[in-house]
Amino acid sequence: MSAGAIIVWELLGTAALILLGNGVVANHVLRKNNGHNAGFLFINFGWAFAVFTGASIAAPSKAHLNPAVTLGSAIAGGTKWADVPFYFIGQMAGAIIGAVLCWAAYKLQFDDHPEPENTLGIFSTAPQIPNTVWNLVTEIIGTFVLVAWILFSPIAGPYSPGGTPSFGNSALGYAGVSFVVLVIGTSLGGPTGYAINPARDLGPRIAYAFLLPIKNKANANWGYSWIPVVGPLAGGALAALLYLGVHNLT
Repeated sequence: MSAGAIIVWELLGTAALILLGNGVVANHVLRKNNGHNAGFLFINFGWAFAVFTGASIAAPSKAHLNPAVTLGSAIAGGTKWADVPFYFIGQMAGAIIGAVLCWAAYKLQFDDHPEPENTLGIFSTAPQIPNTVWNLVTEIIGTFVLVAWILFSPIAGPYSPGGTPSFGNSALGYAGVSFVVLVIGTSLGGPTGYAINPARDLGPRIAYAFLLPIKNKANANWGYSWIPVVGPLAGGALAALLYLGVHNLT
């Protein structure tokens, strides 16, 4: 696949992921919404099905949607290293676009929200108890689970037919990934909000800081912003190294 095609498909899929994922949080947080105060489980289901939607759209590019997945796949041998920068470009651009679209869908609610200083959490993650080391550990573990499942699963691994997850068809394969995201959210998402995806956190954070015209909004919390980037990348790399180690033994 050409570099341009990788960028386009990853952009489209990641934009859909972020539009719907940020959207479910906006529905929960912002007032005068039918989903206001629907709860953390509501958010987890929304994000899981956002993954399914985005991945199904981006199937032609193998639907990474996540730099940690791309890195893990490259280390494991499922993605060419020369293609990695194009995946990253598409994912980051798509994440920024998706965040802007989410704001546009909820513009009236953002304008009416009485606590605009509390809107950063709609777009990006933050820890419940700030601690650099342990917040990093949480993100590493959550992403490790995601990338390890993708690599080790016979229907989603880098050497599966065409590199596309399949339980008979690719759509059901992406549903499997979505279930894994759902359980990561419900089981490991409490401490940091489970970014498990550098583009998912950094792209919307950039959009929030520089593009979204939300009056009296919060600062973008740049001091924390590197953790949901470095943690997921480390988790993805560790999962890939484990994958290589296991396969070298068999």
